[in-house]
Amino acid sequence: MATQKRNALGRGLDALLSMDEVKTEGSSSINEIELSKISVNPNQPRREFDETALQELADSIKEIGIIQPITLRKIDDDSYQIIAGERRYRASLKAGLQTIPAYIRTADDENVMEMALIENIQREDLNAVEIALAYQHLLEQYALTQERLSERVGKKRTTIANYLRLLKLPAPIQMALQNKQIDMGHARALITLGDPKLQVKIFEEIVEHGYSVRKVEEIVKSLNEGETIKSGARKITPKRSKLPEEFNMLKQHLSGFFNTKVQLTCSEKGRGRISIPFNNEEDLERIMEIFDSLKK
Repeated sequence: MATQKRNALGRGLDALLSMDEVKTEGSSSINEIELSKISVNPNQPRREFDETALQELADSIKEIGIIQPITLRKIDDDSYQIIAGERRYRASLKAGLQTIPAYIRTADDENVMEMALIENIQREDLNAVEIALAYQHLLEQYALTQERLSERVGKKRTTIANYLRLLKLPAPIQMALQNKQIDMGHARALITLGDPKLQVKIFEEIVEHGYSVRKVEEIVKSLNEGETIKSGARKITPKRSKLPEEFNMLKQHLSGFFNTKVQLTCSEKGRGRISIPFNNEEDLERIMEIFDSLKK
C-alpha cells in the first residue's frame, strides 16, 4: 500500500486532477465534538497519566480553553475515536467541558483521500485551516519536506510554511478563520505574538471592534515592543520578559540620573522602549534642562 501511495503521488498533478469523481469527507475540518461521543484509542501506547499534571492542564483549560485541538477518527455519526490528544481529552473531562475542538479524519481509503486533498488544494476549494491541515497530512503521510511538497502542489515553500503556522494558533482562532470571522491576514499577524493568551485577547478585540488587518498589525507591533495598548475600554499588557541584570543596572542608573522612575521594557526579540515620566510641567522642564546640558 505504501508503494502504491508513493506511485500515486509521483504521477504528478495532471493525473491527480483528472480524477473528477474523487471527493474527500471531513479529513480536513475542525469542529466542536461532544465529549460523550468520544472514545479513547485502545492501542494508545500511554497507559498512565500524571494526575497532578492532568489537573494543572484542566485548570488551564478552564481559564483559556483548549489551545490545540485533538485529532479524532470518525467511526459513525455519533462515535469518534482519539488519534491524538487523549491527555487533553481527559483534562477537558476534569474541567467539566461538554465539547472539545477537534480535527476530524474519516476512515476512508487513505490513498483516495490524499489525491482528493491535492485536487482540492489546487482548485482552492478549501478554507485556510483546511488547506493547512491538508498540507500537514501530506507531509506526515509521505514524509515529504516542505520543498518537495511545494513542487507537488505548485505552491511556494513560504506559502506552505505560512499555512502550517496557522495550526499553532489557539483553537478558537482557527475556528474563526475557518468560519470566515477573520481572514488570513489577521491570523498571520496574531501568530507573531507567540503568547496564546495574548493571541486570544487580541482575537476577541478583532471580533468585537471589527479591526482591519493593518490595525491588528499595528497592535501586534506595539505589544511585541513591550508596550501596553488600549483597545476600547480595555488595556492589554504584553507578557514581559525578565530584564537581564545589565538592563536592570541601566534602568537604575537612568532613574538616578533623571531623578525619576525610568521605565525600561524589552521584548524577547531585543526590541524595547525607555520611558521617562514626569509629574507636571515644571518636572518636564527640569528633565529637558538635563537633556540640554548633555548637548554642551
